[in-house]
Amino acid sequence: MINNFIFPDILLYMLDMVGIIACAIAGTLLAQHKGFDIAGCILVALVNAIGGGTLRDMALDRHPLFWMTDLNYVIVITATSLILQMFFHLYHKIDNALKFFDAIGLAAFSVIGFKVGLTQDIAPMIAIMMGVWTAIIGGLLRDIICNEIPLVLQREIYITASIAGSLTYLVLDYWGLDATINEFIMLFIIFAIRMLALKFDWHLPSIRLID
Repeated sequence: MINNFIFPDILLYMLDMVGIIACAIAGTLLAQHKGFDIAGCILVALVNAIGGGTLRDMALDRHPLFWMTDLNYVIVITATSLILQMFFHLYHKIDNALKFFDAIGLAAFSVIGFKVGLTQDIAPMIAIMMGVWTAIIGGLLRDIICNEIPLVLQREIYITASIAGSLTYLVLDYWGLDATINEFIMLFIIFAIRMLALKFDWHLPSIRLID
């Protein structure tokens, strides 16, 4: 049975902001690298940071949308994007920086989406899906806008990391582990799997019946 303990609001909010900032950075890095103007970079940052959570809340019929009632989301994303644009020249390894911040966003948003799903009294499998949606949709839209093949469609250990973290949470919750500790473990596992996959070039296999 899923533990009914709800992650303390302030910690949940801080975790959400970590994900927001990380995704705003990842979105701005890619947009700046593609030559977008100031407004374009901010738009990509916004889409990357709140796109997944928006789709999640629409699917769960949670209204009003979180960023419409708390302007801190838009303010933080915009400020992050503007600051990064001013110091973009410091990021020489665009690909490594993008994937690092993308991994932070993946982990943070997976936890947020998964926990939101559990609080809606839905099946654990759907809660896992909500975690995946929250984590990947923003990046998917970001890559499409920037005319890139989305990372999540490239045999990357990406969705798999999110699912692995959620399943770990469910197992540890069944064993009675404190929810707060469990969420931090989930966060660490997702981030670690993603970074290890990047370091050791792990990929999911493709299935081809006919060569």
